[in-house]
Amino acid sequence: MKGKENRFYRLLNLHIPLILLLLFLLFPFYWTLVTSIKPARELYGSVVTYWPRQITFEAYKKLFFDYNFLKPMGNSLLVAFFTTALTLFVASLASYSFSRFRFRGRRLLMILFLTNNMFPTVLLLIPLYAIMRRLGILYTPLALVLSYTTFTIPFSIWLLNGYLSDLPQSLEEAAMVDGANRPQAFTRIILPILIPCLIATGVYIFMTSWNEYTFAVMFTNEESRTIPVSLKNLIGQLGVQWDLLTAGGIITIIPVCIMFFFAQRRLVEGLTAGAVKG
Repeated sequence: MKGKENRFYRLLNLHIPLILLLLFLLFPFYWTLVTSIKPARELYGSVVTYWPRQITFEAYKKLFFDYNFLKPMGNSLLVAFFTTALTLFVASLASYSFSRFRFRGRRLLMILFLTNNMFPTVLLLIPLYAIMRRLGILYTPLALVLSYTTFTIPFSIWLLNGYLSDLPQSLEEAAMVDGANRPQAFTRIILPILIPCLIATGVYIFMTSWNEYTFAVMFTNEESRTIPVSLKNLIGQLGVQWDLLTAGGIITIIPVCIMFFFAQRRLVEGLTAGAVKG
């Protein structure tokens, strides 16, 4: 009898709330998918249907052939890839320096990196716009990459510094005793250990660059548009093209889902690494 009561309370207090929470989280994605495969007569009709009576992929066809959605997808992928690579390169070297060396201004710099994320990114729009125009790279993917690193690098340094500070310096010291110099000790000893945290940080950077809109709408033109700006253009004064908008949303989340699928184990390791500081 007591076992039945425990199962009942477990069902009531754990399983049912989890199921309701899961439905709440997944319903927007389900509705986006359903909307993208509805025919126009159901989409704009007076009766709401929770599953299309006739499935059609006309919206996806129009998105790729009429709207040329491959172009913004390529731009977003290019910007996100190079932003991730540049940020990880700079942040890994900088965080290693901050965790291993003590120099004047170290704490001040770390505080500045932290406070950089406290201000809204819109404050950087005007100065960055002037800088990019002076450099002659405005409306190019390079302008977006450099703009995104202004907030991805400081956060990544903090994230990697916490993990590196937990690694004992005896690892490098043992390598240097065996004849390795400091760069060799970093690349051969520390970097392989740092891979889970680099993957977790890289996923954050990629997603931030992939979904960013504010900088993208200012620093791109018709040729260099990224996915968020292209999807926003589907919302006009005369209405919203819901079929194209939702189809674009489904296509947009596919690369991120694939990345999570292959990196999920490393991602969990990286997110939990450095969480407990001894």
